Amino acid sequence: MQPLLRKSSHAVFCIHLHIVLVTKYRRKVITNVILNRLQVILTDLCGQQKASLLEFNGEEDHVHLLVNISPDTHISEFVKVLKASSSRLIRKEFKSHVDKYYCQPVFWSSSYFVNSSGGVSLDILKKYIQQQDTPS
Repeated sequence: MQPLLRKSSHAVFCIHLHIVLVTKYRRKVITNVILNRLQVILTDLCGQQKASLLEFNGEEDHVHLLVNISPDTHISEFVKVLKASSSRLIRKEFKSHVDKYYCQPVFWSSSYFVNSSGGVSLDILKKYIQQQDTPS
């Protein structure tokens, strides 16, 4: 995959991040329906934050995102928006299911993983994300 160069008024850039979000207490709360809904939500949120969700997948207790971001994006704020908004929407839309796992209004762990994708080719990273065990 050739890097996609993006332009702003003062920069040409190509910044890819591999982000992993983990459910609170690593509870296996993510179903296939929730995973599909998370992809839609996170794609929309990325667009609102001048970013692009290039690849997405996950398992029952975590999700992987490959994101192309702008250089003026603060990574911690970006992840905070993704987690807070997606958590609120998932808890609202799948309330009865999520309530089986949490008695508090939570979904994501307070921590996250982020890595620039420079150490591995994007094709290998995309294949890794695609090969996640999709929940049933």
